[in-house]
Formats: sequence, structure tokens, C-alpha cells
Amino acid sequence: MKSWWLRDAPEGALLEMRETPMPMPGKGELRIRVRAASLNRGEFLRSPSYASSGEWRPAGADCAGEVDALGQGVRNWRVGQRVMGAARGAYSEFALIDQRLASPAPELLSWEEAAGVPIVFQVAHDMLWQQGSLERGEWLLVTGVSSGVGVACLQAAQVMGARVIGTSRSKAKLERLKPLGLALGIETDGTRMAEAVLAATGGEGVDLVVNTVGGSVFGECIACMAFNARLATVGYLDRTYHADIDLNRVHARRLHIFGVSARYRPIEERAESLKRFRRELLPALGDGRIRPFVDAVFPFDRLAEARRRMESDEQLGKIVISTAGTPSPSL
Repeated sequence: MKSWWLRDAPEGALLEMRETPMPMPGKGELRIRVRAASLNRGEFLRSPSYASSGEWRPAGADCAGEVDALGQGVRNWRVGQRVMGAARGAYSEFALIDQRLASPAPELLSWEEAAGVPIVFQVAHDMLWQQGSLERGEWLLVTGVSSGVGVACLQAAQVMGARVIGTSRSKAKLERLKPLGLALGIETDGTRMAEAVLAATGGEGVDLVVNTVGGSVFGECIACMAFNARLATVGYLDRTYHADIDLNRVHARRLHIFGVSARYRPIEERAESLKRFRRELLPALGDGRIRPFVDAVFPFDRLAEARRRMESDEQLGKIVISTAGTPSPSL
């Protein structure tokens, strides 16, 4: 089968397509025929917390497709069933998913839309529901709202009944997000953001901040926060991993700061979080209240081009590669 591999290098992550043997599902695993897989910036942009071996590894982290084979002990799944989830080596014609990290792919969603769900919407659920405790009527600020995670947070917050302020350097992107429920779009490079946020919230500030941009806007994020507000750190679009903190404001306003990353969580903890995601957010994806926003779909063999689109920062939402038209390998 065809499979993309990735290796970290000083000049940036390198990609290579290979012919590899068909993966065999182990105990508790599903083998899926991948129909589409989404790009995630974090895979190509490693933070200092990630220790890379510099070796080649299967590329891709989440995908959607049909169950092709069942490993020992797999229950509640059948061959041919639509599935989506986190998979090591998702940029392949076939991939393996631990059954604990798999979810049914809603019938309403195309393969490309379903491929854009697992990571960004589960991360959004973690930030808004599990750690952020966002409530109906509260204010949410999303920096870099046009990113995949940013758009997912906007859409999820609408289901929750929260009001969303989003920032972007592109006025055109902010205009395109208004139909999705963006209450206020702030065109900014990260400076003077607090002034606009405080004006919109009657001087009170927002209840939850999702910072996808990084350290360059961290101080402004703190200045935007209301009493007892929460701040989620999830991305580094600016490649800035350090920031000053106004400790007096954190202390006086009883602020809560937390990080979001699935990579270092034990699989049992990820599985428990996924159960909540299926109860609290997946129904909205299944009944049409949320349709994942797909920016562009590229053929499977044009992953490098899809990556360039992502790294250009021109996209709005998710970028996906599709295996449609790729012949199935003989077993």
C-alpha cells in the first residue's frame, strides 16, 4: 500500500511516499480503509517540548474511512462501518486505530468533513467543556480563529450558546466566519487586542480565552480576561514559546491558565475524554448543527502541496487529503 512518512530535519520536516506492507490489526485495533485524512500543523512544527529522534516515522494523525478488519477482542464494531479517529500513520491507504480512540463517522458528513473532526473537535471539547467550563451566555475569545482548531471552537461554542470574539490578521477571513456565529472579529497583529475586547464586553473581559497563536499575544490575552476567567494554550502559530506574565492580574482576578495536548496523555485518559466528547459534542456533528469547515481537499499524492497551503496561512479551517481515485492494493 502507499503511505507517507515524515522525518524532522533542521530545514523542516521532510516527506516521503513509500510502498509499505499492509498493517495487521493487533489486539483491540481496527484496520480502516482510509478515505480522507486531515493535516495538523503540529505534526510539521515541533515545539521545544517534543524530543525528536530524527528518524522516519509514519505521517498523519487523524482520518476517516471504513472498518476493513478487526483485531482480537474488538467489540461493537463491524467490517464496513464508517469510522473516524486518531491513527498513527493516517496518511496511508490503510491505517490502524485503537478501538478506544475510534468514533462512528456521522452519515451526514462527507469523508473529508469526517477526517477534519477527530483532533480539532476533540481538542475544542477539551478546552471548552472539560477544562474551560464554558457556560451559555459567556464570552469566548479565540486568537487565530481562522485556524482549524479556531473554527472548531467557534462552531462548538455556538452549540453551547456562548458569544465568540475572534482575531485574525485577515479581514476577509473574519467576514467569512460571521455566518458561523462570530460575534466580533478583530483584525489585529496581536497588539491592542485587549482594548477592543474590553469595549465589546462592557469592560468586564472574556470568560475563556483559546490562544492558538502563542507567546506573542499571551500578555494581551491576560489583559482580556474577566474575573475567574480561564486561558487555554494550544498552539504556536507565531513560533514564540515564551511570554511575560502579569502575575498581579493573575492573582487579583483569580485567573486559571491551562495547556491542551493529547500527545502526552495516557491512552486510558484520552479514551475517557473521548467518551465525554461522544456524549456532549458528537451529536451536534451527527444532526447537522455543526458541519466541519473544510478549506481545501488535495489528492493523496499531493500531500506536499497541501502542506504548503497550510503553511502559507491562507487557509480557513481544515485542509484534507483524499484517497478517492487511489486504487486499492491487493491483499
